[in-house]
Amino acid sequence: MSNKSVSTAPTSTSTFTSRLPLFILVAILVSLIIYLQWPEAKQEKSKFKRVVAVKMVPVVLAEFIEIVEAVGTARANEQVIITSKYSDLVDEIYFDDGQNVKKGALLVKLNNQEELAKVNELTANLSESKAHLKRLTELLSSRATSKSLVEQQEAKTKAIEAQLVSANAKLNDLTLRAPFSGVLGFREVSKGAYIDAGNVITSLDDLSSMKVDFYLPERLLTHIHVGQQVTAFNSAYQDKEFTGKITALDSRIDSSTRSIKVRATINNKALNLRPGMLLNINVLLQVENILQLPESSIIPIESTHYVFVVKEEKAVRKAIKIGRRLPGVVEVISGLLEGEQVVVEGALKLRDGSVVSIVGQEGKAEASAPENGSNS
Repeated sequence: MSNKSVSTAPTSTSTFTSRLPLFILVAILVSLIIYLQWPEAKQEKSKFKRVVAVKMVPVVLAEFIEIVEAVGTARANEQVIITSKYSDLVDEIYFDDGQNVKKGALLVKLNNQEELAKVNELTANLSESKAHLKRLTELLSSRATSKSLVEQQEAKTKAIEAQLVSANAKLNDLTLRAPFSGVLGFREVSKGAYIDAGNVITSLDDLSSMKVDFYLPERLLTHIHVGQQVTAFNSAYQDKEFTGKITALDSRIDSSTRSIKVRATINNKALNLRPGMLLNINVLLQVENILQLPESSIIPIESTHYVFVVKEEKAVRKAIKIGRRLPGVVEVISGLLEGEQVVVEGALKLRDGSVVSIVGQEGKAEASAPENGSNS
């Protein structure tokens, strides 16, 4: 009996099952290759965009006040040291320390008995001389005396008159009066004291206005003039300003400092200022309307100044030309128009083409401000 061998062929199902891991591996490799070869532009689109929150302000046409600063020392409008022309005893004192007095007010009287007696004597002599001259003149009209005698008497009368004027002047000098209205200083003498000629009795200052001298660079000569407004400040009155005006310019320029001396007068009716005070002076040069921007919106790069404007929600860097400066404010000479919006906060985080979100602007108050680095 012969044996028969039976061969069994593999089915299609078992073949597919055995090759399934290979198909999976191939699919993974294909997916990896497609991912690695994906266009860069597509990847960029899939990334989150960085949005910078900024605040904007308009370019404004506003009043620009240009000032120049200086330092000076206050002086009284009028000031004098009261002294005596003659040596004598002090008979009476009619004032107190720091008293306000009017022009012509009696201050001190020195002993004047001798001068008063001399004035009385000369007055009597003058009266007698005039009477004698009158008699001689009457006699001359009737040719009872000579013309030479009349002329001699006239000369004698005039001499007595001159002596009387001199005596009266010295008598008046022994009575000291205020030469102008003002505030007296301390009293330096006492009643009964003997004083020499030139001894200080007191001081007198007219404090109704103050003079202050200061220096400005010669380049400002064409910008300053008499009547120009000045403002003064003193450390004793930190929150108070004193206004005045320029009253005189020196006729010469200081050749060593190339500066010009200027004098201003400041109203001081409240008597707040005192002579000798250090004053910080601001001179108003001019007031004009110019285009202005906050200084914080300017980005300097080397010698060029830039600002950022926003177009279609993207930052655009723009070169501008600036001029004069005041604290926190810059003059715009060219590059911007009135009303144009520029970035004032967040500019340092921007680059050309950065996506921005405007906050704090009218019409966009409802839009929430995304944080830096948030997706678009």
